[in-house]
Amino acid sequence: MGLLIGRLRLDSTVWQSPMADCTDLPFRLVSRRRGLGFAFTEMVSAKSLLRKSRKTLDILKTRPEDKPLGAQILGGEPASMAEAAAFIEELGFDLVDINCGCPVRKVVSNGDGAALLKDPDRAERIFAAVRRATKLPLTVKMRIGFLDGTGQEAAALARRAEAQGVDAITVHGRTQGQGYGGVSDCSAIALVRRSITIPVIGNGDVRSWEDARRLRSATGCAGVMIGRGGLGNPWLYREIEEERPARISLEERKEALLEHFDLEVECQGERQAALNIRRIGAWYVAGLHGAKQLRVALCRSQDCRTARQLIVDFFGTQSMIAVRN
Repeated sequence: MGLLIGRLRLDSTVWQSPMADCTDLPFRLVSRRRGLGFAFTEMVSAKSLLRKSRKTLDILKTRPEDKPLGAQILGGEPASMAEAAAFIEELGFDLVDINCGCPVRKVVSNGDGAALLKDPDRAERIFAAVRRATKLPLTVKMRIGFLDGTGQEAAALARRAEAQGVDAITVHGRTQGQGYGGVSDCSAIALVRRSITIPVIGNGDVRSWEDARRLRSATGCAGVMIGRGGLGNPWLYREIEEERPARISLEERKEALLEHFDLEVECQGERQAALNIRRIGAWYVAGLHGAKQLRVALCRSQDCRTARQLIVDFFGTQSMIAVRN
């Protein structure tokens, strides 16, 4: 089973969403080695990209094995969004996505992200300009509405997107007002799916293969996008594809975390990796005995050698607990 998005044929129908400070190159490489088929870099601002911001260009760093790969652009001006999309194509990406879903107040107050749900005319001009600027497969990620949770806003915007040549729509089942709280609404995603003929990717509250199956069944969506469920769980994508639970040992979890840590050091440098491991470590040990104590210890650690030893010692303790039980 695969998915055709414009001219791009994907083997997988399970995607990883763009997530700021999360879906960097090390995250993607660890996940791809364990089943991830299609991913996005972290979201980038169109204006920052056109300024050739070093931070923004670093976000777009990739490797040959990090394929196929999409880039998501954020902005509210048709001209700059079009120019940014063309630049993304020059960089060799496989797909470009327009962000119409970011709920963060700073983004929305600028008229970007989910604010475009309130301004469909401007959003449509952006769709048209980006479509003219690039031959890449083009997708749009949106929420079900700004404050209206019925899905009507998203359905109306999706129809405009399809009319301008967008190849697929991803719908997160929450409103902008909900942020990341509450529950994702499958019925609103289903309304969008019935409103257009291009593929719809469902997104929201998918943390297991059962969640993905319920989402597909309730919406008829062509694919599933994973958000926070993929953090510290790079086995989730294959679990969903195979529709059976992944049974991961403590040793596999430790190996994945240390591999992720090593890639952070390699890609980001020791100083930044020592900071990043504070949140990354928490992803992998969530739910394990003593996880809180490890999180505190990692936040107090000042260098990679100390942090790595803390992780090794933690999993050694886990193994002893497992033997005793």
